[in-house]
Amino acid sequence: MQTADIQNRWLTFFGERGHTVVPSASLVSDDPTLLFTVAGMVPFVPYLTGLVPPPFPRATSVQKCIRTLDIEEVGKTPRHGTFFQMNGNFSFGDYFKEQAIEYAWELLTTSQSDGGLGFEPHDLWVTVYKDDDEAIGFWKKTAGLPDERIQRLDKDTNYWSTGQPGPAGPCSEIFFDRGPAYGRDGGPATDDDRYVEIWNLVFMQYLRGEGSGKDFEILGELPKKNIDTGMGMERVAFLTQGVENMYEIDQVRPVLDRAAELSGRRYGAVHDDDVRMRVIADHVRSSLMLMSDGVSPSNEGRGYILRRLLRRSVRAMRLLGVEEPTFAELFPASRDAMKSAYPEVEQNWDRISRLALGEEETFLRTLAAGTSILDLAVDKTAKQGATQLPGDTAFLLHDTFGFPIDLTLEVAEEAGLSVDRAAFDALMAEQRSKAKADAKAKKTALADLSVYSDFRALGETVFTGYELLTTESTILGIIVGGESVDRAVVGDIAEVILAETALYAESGGQEADAGAIVGAGFDLEVLDVQKPVKGLISHRVQVRSGEVGVGDAATSIVDPVWRHAAAQAHSATHLIHAALRQTLGSEAHQSGSYNKAGYMRLDFNWNQPLSPATRSEIEDIANNAVRDNLEVTTRILPLEEAKALGAMALFGEKYGNEVRVVDIGGPWSRELCAGTHVRRSSEVGLINLISESSVGSSNRRIESLVGIDAFKDLAAERAIVSTLTSSLKTPREQLPERVSELVASLKAAEKRIAAFEASERSARVPAIAASAVQLGAVQLVAEHLGELASTDDLRSLATSVRERLGSAAAVVALAASVAGKPAVIVATNDAARAAGQKAGALARLAAGVLGGGGGGKDDLAQGGGADVSAIPAALEAIRQSVQA
Repeated sequence: MQTADIQNRWLTFFGERGHTVVPSASLVSDDPTLLFTVAGMVPFVPYLTGLVPPPFPRATSVQKCIRTLDIEEVGKTPRHGTFFQMNGNFSFGDYFKEQAIEYAWELLTTSQSDGGLGFEPHDLWVTVYKDDDEAIGFWKKTAGLPDERIQRLDKDTNYWSTGQPGPAGPCSEIFFDRGPAYGRDGGPATDDDRYVEIWNLVFMQYLRGEGSGKDFEILGELPKKNIDTGMGMERVAFLTQGVENMYEIDQVRPVLDRAAELSGRRYGAVHDDDVRMRVIADHVRSSLMLMSDGVSPSNEGRGYILRRLLRRSVRAMRLLGVEEPTFAELFPASRDAMKSAYPEVEQNWDRISRLALGEEETFLRTLAAGTSILDLAVDKTAKQGATQLPGDTAFLLHDTFGFPIDLTLEVAEEAGLSVDRAAFDALMAEQRSKAKADAKAKKTALADLSVYSDFRALGETVFTGYELLTTESTILGIIVGGESVDRAVVGDIAEVILAETALYAESGGQEADAGAIVGAGFDLEVLDVQKPVKGLISHRVQVRSGEVGVGDAATSIVDPVWRHAAAQAHSATHLIHAALRQTLGSEAHQSGSYNKAGYMRLDFNWNQPLSPATRSEIEDIANNAVRDNLEVTTRILPLEEAKALGAMALFGEKYGNEVRVVDIGGPWSRELCAGTHVRRSSEVGLINLISESSVGSSNRRIESLVGIDAFKDLAAERAIVSTLTSSLKTPREQLPERVSELVASLKAAEKRIAAFEASERSARVPAIAASAVQLGAVQLVAEHLGELASTDDLRSLATSVRERLGSAAAVVALAASVAGKPAVIVATNDAARAAGQKAGALARLAAGVLGGGGGGKDDLAQGGGADVSAIPAALEAIRQSVQA
């Protein structure tokens, strides 16, 4: 049974039983405490916790998920994958424990010919929370399972909560027994790979209190009991397809096979090779799905996780003996395996392919650079007589250069060295600890959204700001310090919830409106407007005067100047986006934006800088659209109809079933957008493109000033031009030529000065060489040269003096004050090095006296410090060392 067939059977089964079929949410989670959607329940958490009233009594979905906590286990076990699909059915106070168990058993054990999944009842085991006698009773009634195949387990495995005060409840899990060939008897309690968990039923029925781990108090029952279940798609697929693990199912195996072909190695022949092929198959699929949901490789957040997956894939191919690029072969294999279930991977293929190939090319260069650095570190360790590469060196390579630790281990082993793995692991643990602390702090700061639940239960906030700049309403709630209160007084910073508001909440890249909320006896300055939960608008305010209370009549007032300027900027963003695509083609797709009064920026997928001519063309097209006074219209349409009309959607944005379409000049610019806009393009005013830069290997950013801010910037440039024409006594149109002449003259003068200084340095060489003294078998020059312009001058003198001294053993140590700081250069020739004199060691010795650091190669090295007065002592230290 193909994986896509399992998906269809699931959705059909629950759809026929009154569940609303909900499409998979993006892998990019709405939850600010999560980087990704890590479980099938995540999109439903607001409904399960009661924060947002559910729009349906029961639902079902097949949710895309990414989880990388167990990334080191990928490929080693039959069930660990970074990307997986969780099939879920949910009840929001509708049905509960008995019916959830009945549904699960029916779908699992109904034959495939009758639309089920076809599991044999005698192969299935069940676990329940140890005290959940009710669930045991239902399992016996529904499935007729004997006592020995229903195992009672403790809180650590069979009790669910968020880890915070709130909903909680017991779990019941269903396992498939693969048979004695896969492990020992004893059921799921043995925690053996023989028993594969395929379904988890969470009975969300209690309210838990404070505590951690298994130690928390149950405060009582929830007023509405919910069901949250999850069936692992990949686990069911590998069991029903008769393969050994999730890496061999129809959606994953093609990539594994292609990796085997490219490497010339046979899957199933060598365990370590098999693990590497599975890692490649898993990570390529995960990367494909992340990029199809708008994630791009970067050095932070979601982009860092994607980059890590891509680079681990490259590394695994390298360990299979393939050092050439392979993504052009691997990613199409994954696309073809996934497109029947997720058509977007084919629709977004151009972008995905460009990102993947660009990242592979970049990392192969990184590997080359990292290898050079590692080779130097290995050489240094060996020369010092040590047998172990320092852990901090391995960590630096990993953390700064993205150089995998296993590659460091391999290179070190080839050189006969080990790596201080304990020190490396300690540094990694410290880094993870900091990351977890940061994540926990963010979670703590944002977790208690329950304060909004009572307000959200009153209905969605009505936004009137598309048509109105003022709206009369009622204050539904006031929040101070995270707590709901009745009143706020002068000086308080508070959140205010209104039934209706004209103030725009920050979203879609547009900054929140500026404005005020006023009423009888109070005046509130609006500092920010946000949407803390779906459908609710919260105004962060400072009470400027009076006292405000819940239930008071209030009027929201938008600053009209701010709103108009913000609308200009947002409409300008659409114009620039259309101009980009007209100039560069459809591949130049917006990947993010930000706009506020007078300013806009737009990020787009492109992997090379724009030429001045292209920038100018984009600016001209956008300003011509302003001149043409195009009509701006908005309409609400079903999502699929809007897409069919060609409306552009932003990668990573979440859209409902109905969307707002903004047209500028009809189809000339057509985008899904909830922002505020001008009525005709001429109202945008002037668009002044001020910057175009890189924001990643495959992303560029355009910044522009808009309206009066654009005019002011051009006026400032005009003033600069006026000053230059006056100072240089040159007409404006001749300024470029005049400036070029001056630059050329300056470069010529600098070249003459450099030649003069070089001649002067050369003239000093004979006298410096003449100061050489014989110390045993070695000639030593150790001179303080006073002040010099640069260390390059000092280095040039040192190497010239070394050449003048000939082939006899010679050490040249020259010091000077450079920009007020001491510098020393040490140079040695072949004979001196044969006599044991190493420039690097001597430079470090002198630098220590100077209060700094130094080093380098055996033939040429430098050092520095902070104390110029210590130069004579530093040179004396070198004399003593050479003489010893």
